[in-house]
Amino acid sequence: MNSVRSALFVPGSRPERFAKALAAGADAVIVDFEDAVEEPLKRQARDHLEAFLQATPLASVWVRVNAPQHAEHAADLAFCAQQPGIAGVLLPKVEHAAQVAVARHTGKPVWPIIESAKGLLALEQIAHAEGVERLSFGSLDLALDLHLNTDSAAARQFLDQARMAVQLHSRGADLLPPLDGVFPAIGDAEGLHQAMRHAYDLGYGGALCIHPRQVPVIHAALAPDAQALAWARRVLAASAAANGAGAFQLDGQMVDAPVVLRAQRLLAQASG
Repeated sequence: MNSVRSALFVPGSRPERFAKALAAGADAVIVDFEDAVEEPLKRQARDHLEAFLQATPLASVWVRVNAPQHAEHAADLAFCAQQPGIAGVLLPKVEHAAQVAVARHTGKPVWPIIESAKGLLALEQIAHAEGVERLSFGSLDLALDLHLNTDSAAARQFLDQARMAVQLHSRGADLLPPLDGVFPAIGDAEGLHQAMRHAYDLGYGGALCIHPRQVPVIHAALAPDAQALAWARRVLAASAAANGAGAFQLDGQMVDAPVVLRAQRLLAQASG
């Protein structure tokens, strides 16, 4: 799954929500065995998902397994390996590449979540670990781990530096664009839209989300606007008229190969 703008969580302890999540229009659905599931219900969450996948053989979901340090981690991975309806593993609390290697034994692609200081410091090794398809960023847990005052300008600055590091190492390892962390204010559509535009400007391809109503907001925020698409069409038309010239002017601005490539990407994003 290359183009993932939205990855919607659904608690593994709420099987009545599985089908609704799949119908919400998200690019990926993640059944959560970790934070959204109370400790006494961890094993039951696997049973719920197994029953759903048996009853819905065409369904395809991701699973956020319990963290490597958790007692249910190994059982979660074994379950994922056995289920053809599980497309991949969202791996939380990743702090070194060896943890990715264990998850890779499921035979499924892995999306590590970078959400601790140790994970940030091991970014290069994690990004290059075999089986990693893309990285995701856990801003809330990272802020907690670093004792940041989440609502402060200083915290926002630090988290953006961390976002940049995740994107930089994603590109360095030729991974798919990373996913930003969840936006916790479910009712704040404008805030989510602004956060997603900010993540997009930092090179992110999408975000994890926690409610179906967030899905269309994320998709709209990531769609190129009409002005940008009009510019891209004009660039490509001018490029075609330039008969292979390496560089030319459009509206007083120089256009060369990187600009043409950006125009092509914008149009491909709009059509895809």
